[in-house]
Amino acid sequence: MAASRLMILGVAVAAAGGAGYVAKNMSAPPPAQVVEAGPQQPQIELTDVLVLTGDVPIGGIVESNVSWQPWPSDALNPNFITRSTEPDGPEKYKNSVARLALYSGEPLRKSKLIGEGQSFMSAVLPTGMRAVATTISADTSAGGFILPNDYVDVIMTRRADGGVTGFTTETILKNIRVLAIDQAIQEDEEGKRVKVGETATLELTPQQAEIITVAQQMADRLTLALRSVADTQEKNLVEADYLVSGSGKRGTVRLIKSGEISESGARK
Repeated sequence: MAASRLMILGVAVAAAGGAGYVAKNMSAPPPAQVVEAGPQQPQIELTDVLVLTGDVPIGGIVESNVSWQPWPSDALNPNFITRSTEPDGPEKYKNSVARLALYSGEPLRKSKLIGEGQSFMSAVLPTGMRAVATTISADTSAGGFILPNDYVDVIMTRRADGGVTGFTTETILKNIRVLAIDQAIQEDEEGKRVKVGETATLELTPQQAEIITVAQQMADRLTLALRSVADTQEKNLVEADYLVSGSGKRGTVRLIKSGEISESGARK
């Protein structure tokens, strides 16, 4: 009899617990519904800009090294090429030549490209400057370590008094930029920095071009002396302008014979 009562009591307790669990679940609030958000809108306005996807060296062709990439609209430069203004940009500029080195990740700028029909050297020359070539060799060009875009002094060596008393040496031009060594207009890749050439093309003013032209006729040898990078900012350096007429002397004829200069008044 006691066992029966215990069984009934246990069943009652279990039933009460089940009823309480059901009641609790019925009173609990339903789970919140998860709503999938649509694609997130950009926080800033973007414009498609033609950007380089690979490096292009000086004088190189752009080819397929460009693609459209989003760019912040408030950071646009007037020189950038945008899809909205030139949708055919990749095709239009693929045959363009770089007047300056172009690097992957930078927007393509028209100002860094050579205009159609222009030669490379004339395009890279600053306004008012001239490109003049002079013969060099390894022993007259810092052992072959002079490279394009280096700065040099030009030293003239010639016989004094017909060679009887030895030689005279003079720096005729200072702080001159080297545009090219032979046909190379930039440093060699992969760390090959030595370039032994036979011709250096120099960036000169019109008067400097006349000076070196006269010096080439007078000199037994012209030597290029490599300058330190720290010295390339020097300006208004003395040069051998006495080699050319035009410095206050009009109607003067200069005669170069056996390395000597003589002057006489020009006939009218």
